[in-house]
Amino acid sequence: MLLAIDIGNTQVALGIWDGNKWLHEWRLRTIQDRTSDEYGILVKNLMQETELMDAITAVILSSVVPQLTMTFRKLSQDYLDIYPIIVNSELDTGIIIQTDNPKEVGADRIVNAVAAYYSYKKPAIVIDVGTAATFDVVSSKGELLGVAIAPGLGVAADALAQRAAQLQQVPLEAPPNAIGRNTIHAMQSGLIYGYVSLIEGMVERLKEEHPDNDQKILIFGTGGLINLLAPYTSVIDYVDQTLTLSGLRIIYDRLFQ
Repeated sequence: MLLAIDIGNTQVALGIWDGNKWLHEWRLRTIQDRTSDEYGILVKNLMQETELMDAITAVILSSVVPQLTMTFRKLSQDYLDIYPIIVNSELDTGIIIQTDNPKEVGADRIVNAVAAYYSYKKPAIVIDVGTAATFDVVSSKGELLGVAIAPGLGVAADALAQRAAQLQQVPLEAPPNAIGRNTIHAMQSGLIYGYVSLIEGMVERLKEEHPDNDQKILIFGTGGLINLLAPYTSVIDYVDQTLTLSGLRIIYDRLFQ
């Protein structure tokens, strides 16, 4: 069985793949100074509950937190006796990176591009809403053409509350109307509907520049906060919270099957 690990700036996602389906998925908070033993105990406890720890035969991970890349590599070696596959721009992932400097491209961008492309073998745009809001543009030839990056929804909400003296943190949920009649609804409107408009505007612009704009370009949504926004737009074709884990699984299959 395969253990897939995606280390993001906010959460660490883990999933166990049995060759046909995801048996279990977990999300842990990203804490950069947490040791391999601390994370190891958490992961061990999670997997012992499933009685699958001894069944893990391979580990693949992607990470945008360099400190935790080493932490989880050590965790895998110490607790599972497995040296993990670590995704980077030099690994044969099945995606051709066409940016100016491929080494700058985050592992999560590569993995999402793999998942989107190999799902249907069609041009795609992947919207990932987490700490950042990213847009990965994938061609019909399996090329990662480029990326757009904006502050994430949570980052925007935190900045608004911290920088404006008369504003405070509000629940991240849609208000009754776009025209806010009180401060809370006004902030929620700007955040939720504002980010929906960001998504719709960026998708339209990216489609115009896409070299395969004579074809149907599939739009994928993923990330911890995508479910807050997806109900209010029709531009997203597929919402998949396990997209990054699926990309890791596809890369592993390509390398070893």
